[in-house]
Order: sequence, then C-alpha cells, then structure tokens
Amino acid sequence: MSFEAARRVADAVLFEGYVLYPYRASAPKNQVRWQFGVLAPPGADPSETSFAQTECLITPGAAPALDLRIRFLQVRTREGEPPWDEGAVREIDAHTALRTGAEELIPFDLPADADGARRTRPLSGVIRVATEPVPGPYRLFKVRVRVENQTSWPGGPRAEMLRHSLVATHTLLAVQDGGFLSLIDPPGWAADAAADCRNRHTWPVLIGEDTMLSSPIILYDHPEIAPESTADLCDATEIDELLLLRTMTLTDEEKRQARATDPRAAAIVDHADTIPPEIFERLHGAIRSVSPRTARAGAPAAETPATPWWDPAADRSVSPDTDEVEVAGGVASRGVRVRIRPAQRRGDVQDMFLHGRTATVAAVLHDVDGGTHLAVTIDDDPAADLNAAAGRFLYFAPEEVEIP
Repeated sequence: MSFEAARRVADAVLFEGYVLYPYRASAPKNQVRWQFGVLAPPGADPSETSFAQTECLITPGAAPALDLRIRFLQVRTREGEPPWDEGAVREIDAHTALRTGAEELIPFDLPADADGARRTRPLSGVIRVATEPVPGPYRLFKVRVRVENQTSWPGGPRAEMLRHSLVATHTLLAVQDGGFLSLIDPPGWAADAAADCRNRHTWPVLIGEDTMLSSPIILYDHPEIAPESTADLCDATEIDELLLLRTMTLTDEEKRQARATDPRAAAIVDHADTIPPEIFERLHGAIRSVSPRTARAGAPAAETPATPWWDPAADRSVSPDTDEVEVAGGVASRGVRVRIRPAQRRGDVQDMFLHGRTATVAAVLHDVDGGTHLAVTIDDDPAADLNAAAGRFLYFAPEEVEIP
C-alpha cells in the first residue's frame, strides 16, 4: 500500500482538535471534544451520522484492485485524576478487486478492553465497497466506499455515546493497475461523472495519481504539512509559531496539569520547552518561489526597475484615485456607484449574498499581470465607513459590475 506519503496529512486530520491550548483537561475548550468525523451508533444522536460515504473516479487497467485503510480514534476512558478520554488509534486494512455489479462487505469488530485504569467499549461496523462503470466512450469506474458504525448502544449522554463511536474517521485509498481522477479539477471529459459523485460526511482529495485521502475536513488536492512544522500540535489550522509561543508562557502549574492530562499534551509542552532556537526560528516564515529561476553562467544581473511595481505613488502611469475603467452601462471610477454581478467562475459562497447589491468604488487598481480590479464598499453595510478607513475592501473585475 502506498499510504506513507499521506500519513502526515492523515495524522493531522486524525488529531485535529484532540486536545487544544492550554492543553489541560480543566480548560473549557477541552470539555467538549471530538468534533470531526464522528460516526455514532445508528440513531444515537440526530446531530451525528453513523456512516461516511466516499465516491470517487478511477481510470482502470486490465485488473484494477483497491487497497483501503480506515483510520479512526477509539475513545478510551481513563479513570483517575484528572479523568480523561484518550484516543486510541485504530486502523482497518482491506484489499478488494474492483469488479462491477456487486457490493463487497467487509465487517470489523473491536472487542471491549480493560488495562488497569483504562477501558474501551466494543465497536462493530462494516465497510461496503461497490464499483460501477460510468457510461460513455471512456473506460471509467465510479467506486463507492461506505463506512458504517453498527455498534449497539442503549442510550445515554453524549460522552458515553462517543465511547461507542468511531472518531475522526477518514479513509485512505490506493488503486493498483489504475489511477484516480480529481473531483475538484477533473478533466473535461469526466466533469459530469465527477459532479455525479455523492460524498457524504467526507471529502476525497488526491495525494498522488494512485492514492486518495477522504477526510471529514475539507482539503485541496495534494495537501502537505509545511516542512518547517516540527510537531503535531493537534491544531493544523493554527500557526505553529504562535501556539508554541503561547505554550512557552504557561505557568509551571499549568504545564504540570497539561502533562498530567494526556501523553500527547505532555509531548507538546515538552517540545515547547526544549525546541532549539535555530529550529524555532524556521517557524517564523519561509520564502518559496512560485517559479524558481536559476541564473545562467555569465548572464548579466537583473536590472532593478526604475519604477517599483509595488508603489503606486512612485508610478505616474497609475492613479487608483483618478483612473477609470469601462463597465456595463458606463465608466467606473472612485466614488461611482455600481451594482455587483459576481461571475460564477469565482466560486465564492459569499457572492450569493452580494449579487445585485450596490456598492461604491473606492479605487481602480491594476495588478502586475495587467488585470484591472475595482475596490468597493457595499452601500448598505453598517461597517462600510470603518472598512474604508482601515483600507479593507471587496474586489471585483470590471465585468462583474454594472452602472445601475
């Protein structure tokens, strides 16, 4: 199985929100846990689901097969002081040939277990794998992988329900003799088939041509953990430098409580206390060229432009306060009222709230690629004046506005 390339990203999904700063059990934010990828017993809680369904597209070879790995946390109750629910990592591996017309069932059972002060409840479920050909001139399969929690549960509070649940559930898929297609950016000939895929409570993205990660957290294709990241802080949406600085400021008593909470919390505190300065400095930022260029031997050094492209005040050819641009119905410039008609290509959910509203142009701006943009404030926004004073605007292309 080619899952190692996905492991760091998959682990970030697995432990997202596991324990949060200040990493002690008594902190309010650590009282309500397990927010992502919870597969509860059927009918246990109307706010949770009991299944996660992944549908994806595969271009098959002569004998395609699928390796899959279901990963989740099993809640393990720890008695003592402080009481705490740990997360035990569980992985279920399976291999199946991709044959159309039949559904394969892969049951799994995890018995109850007790080890001193730690105890887990039994879990049972099933993985359903189905393959169907996609009609059309191209050889294409749609594969469905559905993970179901089928654990019996008599009822009770949410904390007890979680002990009978699969937590932070995600699926790793690797295809043999075939390849995955992106559902985010499919080729044109597969766009309709991609739109027809029904993913429920999970989001599949490419890790490589033959590997896919389907997780309860929305990611883009080919996600990566920044190479500067030195530890799993259980919050991959946060900035490592900020979290480590905050952790360093904890008092000795707070650090003692965090270390007593959980081995993972203890590891985070220990890492913050011992990280070498030269490693910590790397967290402050990195410069990565979008298109790196290597100077040829003997080539003349690049000339510094006489006019800085980043300073409109130094470039007399542009004037955001007085420049004009043609738009539907007339000419837009600073102070002109326009009506917003966002283009569908933007794909921004906020556009549905802005469509048809009027705005006032604050500036006409030009980017280094020759594009033109209108900086605007929404007329009926109570914070319009405050945003304008702070230089915070919404930006639209000329074809996305009209003179009302």
